[in-house]
Amino acid sequence: MRIEDTDPARHAGIEYPMEVGAPVFAPIKVLEEKDKAVNVARQNAKLEYDRIMEQAEVLMKQARALQARLDATEMVHSAKFSFNPLHGKTYHLYFDSRIGANVLIQNGPDQWSCGIPGSWTYSMAVKKLGDSTWAVIEDEENTSASLAVR
Repeated sequence: MRIEDTDPARHAGIEYPMEVGAPVFAPIKVLEEKDKAVNVARQNAKLEYDRIMEQAEVLMKQARALQARLDATEMVHSAKFSFNPLHGKTYHLYFDSRIGANVLIQNGPDQWSCGIPGSWTYSMAVKKLGDSTWAVIEDEENTSASLAVR
């Protein structure tokens, strides 16, 4: 039996050879190929998403650090002090309950010869940075001393 088909465009879409001398080929399973392509795309998108999220995490960490510096700067500028703070030097914030305000001084909680005044509570150690912001200094020595004072 002979298959009569004169439309060459139809030959390309048929899953089997139309002529005797045509090369043998296996049909491509389009759905499987689409699934593979979608899976590869998802894997690549997931890698890119993870990379972007890592970058976003770094940026959020930097933003939190900047916000902490701004908060410390506001606390220092609202504090009472009567000297000109130097860049790079560490100072200490205390809360004076008598006046209801923070006080910035040079003595840390372990540097008092006669003890911290009774109405003062140690808050934190801060350092003036080159851009005129203040950074909170995480010092284990100051933290343990502030716990002993309270």
